[in-house]
Parts: sequence; structure tokens; C-alpha cells
Amino acid sequence: MPRRLAQLELPRTSGWGGKRPGAGRKRTRERAGVPHVSRPAHVCRHPVHVTLRAVRDLGSLRDGAPFTALEAAIRAASGSAFRIVHFSVQHDHVHLIVEATDRAALIRGLHGFAIRSAKALNRALGRRGRVWGDRYHARALRTPREVRLALVYVIQNWRKTTRGAQCLDPCASGYWFDGWKGPRPRWAVPPQDESPPVRAARCWLLTEGWRRCGLVAYDERPRGALD
Repeated sequence: MPRRLAQLELPRTSGWGGKRPGAGRKRTRERAGVPHVSRPAHVCRHPVHVTLRAVRDLGSLRDGAPFTALEAAIRAASGSAFRIVHFSVQHDHVHLIVEATDRAALIRGLHGFAIRSAKALNRALGRRGRVWGDRYHARALRTPREVRLALVYVIQNWRKTTRGAQCLDPCASGYWFDGWKGPRPRWAVPPQDESPPVRAARCWLLTEGWRRCGLVAYDERPRGALD
């Protein structure tokens, strides 16, 4: 008969290791992250509002060198299957309104932009490491009203976060927006020597549909704007 081995007990140590309250990796974000779930199906006729948030202590994305790097990445990101139609660069995050032919094109386009922009920002700032703090957040816009609300939110976002904001945001695509209400003032004319960093919209919701809810006033503020 084989010999049965006796179960030995190890002496207790100082108490380090093992399951205990407070053990494990500490949270590094103040806000909840984007859940790691499968991205939903995408319909080409629905534009998408995308938000990317930067890591802490990166500095303002609206400063000269970081914004120039981001604008170049936005300009280079669009293609035949994926297009960035509008954008807004804020202190620690970026808003995009994009179009894509299908789910795969949307994911490839956004992943490509995230990688391209991260490399460009690191070069501009002379740093290495992670740039975006989480997965991108994407919300499909399915109705004319949703599209109009998203357009105002993105193009006029600095009126939500900056007291006394006047004219158009220099770090957004409002200069190339053709849905303003009334004559275009001189301060809203895009630079003549600069080509648009964004692509023209193609889907009906972004070209014609949203206009049924009214054009956008130059002093219009997104919901939740500062008084």
C-alpha cells in the first residue's frame, strides 16, 4: 500500500500577502471608466459622437504644440470608410463627430486615430507613455434632434466650460461648420490659407436631417453651460 503523506502546517508569517481588506491594485481614476464590453453594431446612416479623455498631468491639450499635433492627427485620420466631420479639443479631452461605413471601419478608424494622436502628442511634449486614460466612449446619433444637440455640444463646448467665451472656439471645427444661423461674421470666416482639417459629411442626418430642428446661433450654448 502506498504511504499517505501527512499534511504539514506552515508557521504563520508577518501577515503580508493573502486575501485581506484593502489588498490589490488601487484605483487610479476618479471617474468610472468605459466598460470593457463588445462594441455594438454600427449603421452607416447614424453618425457617432466620440469622447477621448487624456491621462492626468498631461497638461492642456489646447496649448500650442499639443493642439497642433492633435489637429494634424485629425486631418490624417479620415479616409474613404471613416471620416471625422467635427471636433473639439478641450483641456483634458477630445470630442469627435464621425461617420463610418460599418462597425469594423468605425473601430479601425478610432483605434487608428487614438494611436496616431498619442504618438503625435508624445513627440510634441517630449514624453513617453500612455496618453489616453481609457477606452473611447461612443454614442450613435439616430435622430435629427440628437444630431443637432451633439453638433452644438461639440462645436460650442468651450461655452460650457469657459466663462466669457466669445466668437468661435479656436480649438474646434466651428470655422468649417455651414449650419450657422444668419450671415457669417468676419471673425467666423475660416483662414483662407488653411484647408479644413475635417471631412464633409455624407449621411443624411449630418447634411440635411438635423437642419429640420433649426440652425445654430453663434452664441448658442450646450446644455449645462456656465451662466
